[in-house]
Order: sequence, then C-alpha cells, then structure tokens
Amino acid sequence: MQNKKMVVYGIVLTIAFVGQIILAFLYYDPEGNATRINIGWGVLMLSAIFGWLPIFTFRKKGGVEGKSYINTTVLVDTGIYGVVRHPQYLAGILLNVALPLITPHWTVTTLGLIASTITCLNTFDEEKGCIEKFGEDYRRYMEEVPRLNFISGTLRSIRRRKG
Repeated sequence: MQNKKMVVYGIVLTIAFVGQIILAFLYYDPEGNATRINIGWGVLMLSAIFGWLPIFTFRKKGGVEGKSYINTTVLVDTGIYGVVRHPQYLAGILLNVALPLITPHWTVTTLGLIASTITCLNTFDEEKGCIEKFGEDYRRYMEEVPRLNFISGTLRSIRRRKG
C-alpha cells in the first residue's frame, strides 16, 4: 500500500510540477506587477539555494557511499541541515510559491498548491525512513531543527551558536 501511495504521489507531483513550469512560461506577462514578479524571482533564487546546498553538504559531511549524494551514512545536522531538516523539499515548495508570483494565473497557482501539498506530505514519509536509519539521533535532531520552517530554523540556529 505504501509503495502504491508513493507511485501515485510521484505521478501527480510530476504532472503538477512540470505543468506548472510550462504554464508559467506560456502565461508569463512581463508587463505585470513588477513588485510581485521581483518578489517571485527572489523566492525562486531562495529555492535554488535550498535545492543546491544539500548536494554539497551531503558530499562533504554525509559519509556518502556510492554515486548518489543521498546515500549518506552519517546524520548531517549542520549547515543547511541545521536550519531545516528537508531543504530540498523546501526548495520545491518555494519554487511552487515563486511561479504563481511570477505568473499569477489560476492554473499555475492550482498546480503549485497541489505540488506543494504532496511535497509537504512526502516529508513525513522521508522522516520515517530517517528514523529507521538513524534512530534516536534523528529523533533528537527533529526536536532541534524544524521540518520546513526556515525562518524559525534560522533563528534557532543563531541561538544555538550564541548559546
């Protein structure tokens, strides 16, 4: 049952995500509200940061085995992982927020909401796997670092450094 759910989530997420990107290009209006569009581009850049930093962080600190950077053997709880537990999921959500800001069409917004919801739900399954892999260390990490809230995570990270 779990595998079926993941397959369905994957298919719907892919359709929503790719559809949102294609429609954002098709409906883009460069004459639209410049402030909203610029905020959207800023959110998109933030998404890129949360999307790319984990690759380098895992390769450097995760004791990666094999070709894929996600094959870690060590729980990484510093750097970007000291701010949020799932930076790449957050990157996807931020991208789904950015595109409707850049292209405010109802289809782009609807597909973004669908993709964001599935991405958020996927973090719960991801955490089950992390608990199986890292045990109590991951449970303690969950208490210290928020799942996706990078504002709270940044503030907590600053407090940890000071204290």
